[in-house]
Amino acid sequence: MTFFSRILGFIRDIVIARFFGADSATDAFFVAFKIPNFMRRLFAEGAFSQAFVPVLSEHKEKESERSLKELIAATSGTLAVILFLVTLVGVLGAPVLIYIFAPGFAQHGSQYDMAVDMLRLTFPYLMFISLTAMAGGVLNTFGKFAVPAFTPIFLNLSLLSSVFWLSPLLDEPVYALAWGVLLAGAVQLVFQFPFLNRMGLLVRPRFNWADSGVQKTLKLMVPALFGASVTQINLLLDTLLASFLVSGSVSWLYYSDRLVEFPLGVFGIALATVLLPNLSKSHAAGKPSSFSNSLDLSLRWVVLIGVPAAVGLCFLAQPMLATLFQYGEFSASDVKMAALSLMAYSVGLVAFILVKVLVPGFTSRQNMKTPVRIGMIAVGFNIVLSVSLVFVWQHAGLALATSLAASVNAGLLLKGLLKEGVYTPNSGWLAFCVKVLIANILAGIIYYYGYSVEQWLAWNAFERAMYLTLEIIKVVVIYFASLYVLGLRVKQLMPEKIST
Repeated sequence: MTFFSRILGFIRDIVIARFFGADSATDAFFVAFKIPNFMRRLFAEGAFSQAFVPVLSEHKEKESERSLKELIAATSGTLAVILFLVTLVGVLGAPVLIYIFAPGFAQHGSQYDMAVDMLRLTFPYLMFISLTAMAGGVLNTFGKFAVPAFTPIFLNLSLLSSVFWLSPLLDEPVYALAWGVLLAGAVQLVFQFPFLNRMGLLVRPRFNWADSGVQKTLKLMVPALFGASVTQINLLLDTLLASFLVSGSVSWLYYSDRLVEFPLGVFGIALATVLLPNLSKSHAAGKPSSFSNSLDLSLRWVVLIGVPAAVGLCFLAQPMLATLFQYGEFSASDVKMAALSLMAYSVGLVAFILVKVLVPGFTSRQNMKTPVRIGMIAVGFNIVLSVSLVFVWQHAGLALATSLAASVNAGLLLKGLLKEGVYTPNSGWLAFCVKVLIANILAGIIYYYGYSVEQWLAWNAFERAMYLTLEIIKVVVIYFASLYVLGLRVKQLMPEKIST
């Protein structure tokens, strides 16, 4: 389901790039969208989910059904009131938020005003999508992973509809995207109601700040605000610094980030989504060996899929960007500039995925302090690198700094799990890594000799799509055939029993 959502997301971005290109207006929208989206990932999918799912899993394992429903009712009601107040502050304080998150826009009055206007439309998205994330957390805890993974499709459909039908009616067509974001938030929340109702978990929300489950969730959530969302803070810092660079820099970072988000979302986030409730269940049931085995299996999948994905993004940066976005207002120059940041982001793809997988190793045990401490180190590292590298490589330097900071974050998280003794690597890691390395070298050779950038830019849309598809299929076949010849079988990486 996540794969389908990401494919439609690519179609959405292709349409936006074709209609609006990469200029000051699109920079303004991407900032206006990134602020509530950042807070959504920080609060809802980041800290809240990391705190709420372990508490919910504990109630599911140890408490009655009535107690479980009371927890859901109290949490949803309390969360809704808090989100309403935050949304009100965000809408009223939009000028201040834009000045904080994109201070460079203040140098261009019209761009700043557009960003403020669009933020007032997009900020309520935070309230709707955070409640959607809570509903998704309940569904995931009960093994219903498909519905929450399918839900983001409505954001893509809403934005596509706004481009085709609403933008021609507006004096400033780009404002249609902001209206599309607002509509999408409400639709995604309502979509999950029937599935909760079918499970008997669509309860009436009630505000109850004093509820023990709410208090426990909030207590775990406060430190998780930082620890679970370090990558998002680093990406937002990229936007802040990019607002001072030439027009188009924010958009170049956005489009390159979108390509990185594809393997991260389809594989990394999907893996972490399934992993968190399973780790929480193993911890609540007192099964440390099951806990460690789940982590070990997940890390092997990260290496198996993440490494070749990173290699592919690096070697095929320009072909991918040209095939997807170089139409209409999105020029060949935009492709080359976005490719620089995409190659820089690809350096950190494996680390981005690792962070998604390793953080649940702490939060599922309700240990929020360690990810916070490590996150603070990673953010400090990113600030120093970003300020240094932006002068050398402009927007690409910002992307590289984010990748290196993610690598530091992932390394320290893994070291922490090993030190605490909750994760013990199973045997065979050295042989496994050698086989994956050899297969990636063979795939990299095919990438290197597979195309000429100038030739790719000269092809039409059909030729680009055809050759890109053939290139990817060829490399995937060579990669997995090499692994097979080397003796690695996918069934060796399958769990003996999938708990849902």
